[in-house]
Amino acid sequence: MSPPKRQRTEDYVLYYWPGIPGRGEYVRLALEYAGIPYTERSTNLIAVLSAPEKIGVPPHFAPPALQLPSGRVLSQTANILNHIAPRCGLAGTLGNKLNTHSADGRETVRALDEDEIEKAEEERSVVNQLVQTALDLQNEAHDVHHPVATSLYYEDQKNEAARAAKIFRESRIPRFLDYFESVLASNPATDGKPEGRTYLVGSHTTTADLVLFHVIDGLLYAFPKRLAKLKSTGKYDNLFKLHERIPNEKGIKEYIASGRRQEFSNGIFRHYEELDGEE
Repeated sequence: MSPPKRQRTEDYVLYYWPGIPGRGEYVRLALEYAGIPYTERSTNLIAVLSAPEKIGVPPHFAPPALQLPSGRVLSQTANILNHIAPRCGLAGTLGNKLNTHSADGRETVRALDEDEIEKAEEERSVVNQLVQTALDLQNEAHDVHHPVATSLYYEDQKNEAARAAKIFRESRIPRFLDYFESVLASNPATDGKPEGRTYLVGSHTTTADLVLFHVIDGLLYAFPKRLAKLKSTGKYDNLFKLHERIPNEKGIKEYIASGRRQEFSNGIFRHYEELDGEE
């Protein structure tokens, strides 16, 4: 059977699990920031996403997936964010010029010369690079409580989780925080800015900022003692200022105030008292 022919609409549809922020939250944050309407589908996800006759080709391995206005569906968190970033104004000042989702945007792209296109593509890729690095930190945080297999319960791998947590707290969290603090501190676009060095790329919010905000939020939930200790050192002031800045950004402030942003619970970031510590 041929895959269904999808009609163009103005709507985005996010396919993700109900009840948890999860990886779908990064897509929500981008769309909410931009004020772009979307709906969610949370039932029969695998049955739909894995069936070409229902979702189109290629089928998808797992959510999140995002149906675009064209009807095509994309999956993989970083891939989705990289695609929608220019339309959301989250690809960097230059990267945002690559917005082909409107007639005006396409006209802007056509007016760019080769050098401008090259620089815009490079900036968009740098944003995507930082998104993927922040998602690496998220994945390591998840693997702390499921170090053996995701198919097993936490209770079936508690000893291994305790060992993984100690290594994660002592070396991996600081390693990632050191890196992102270095990125923030070395960003030439924010040198001398009154708001400080709280942007990863350029001087405007990007998907990289939103993803890092949510990852730090998750770590504060899962490892509050360790994060409090690291914050108290003063080594990561720019990073924690970024985390404080994002909730006051347009779109994000309204999203949080609406009560629609789901709380952390039994998802990627989980709090187990025995896995936390100040070190």
